[in-house]
Amino acid sequence: MRILGGVLAALIVLIQYPLWLGKGGWVRVWEVDRQLETQRGRNAQLQVRNQSLDAEVLDLKQGVDALEERARYELGMIRGDEVFFHVVEPAKKDTR
Repeated sequence: MRILGGVLAALIVLIQYPLWLGKGGWVRVWEVDRQLETQRGRNAQLQVRNQSLDAEVLDLKQGVDALEERARYELGMIRGDEVFFHVVEPAKKDTR
């Protein structure tokens, strides 16, 4: 009777092995679930970035204010009726 019990216990362990450690086991499911949550977070960040870029594109297509702002700050352009003053601070003297 003990041998039969031992054989049955061994069979139960053999049946449980693929469930816990096999290709589709719980360990793999937990790992994939963690990866899925990480990817969902990254997708949310990218969706926010895409919405901001869509708003910027729409603003550039419809209005001249955004276009003028970009020309001023990124390209250093000024209007024809404006005067540009460039203030240069004197270089600091070396006090060594």
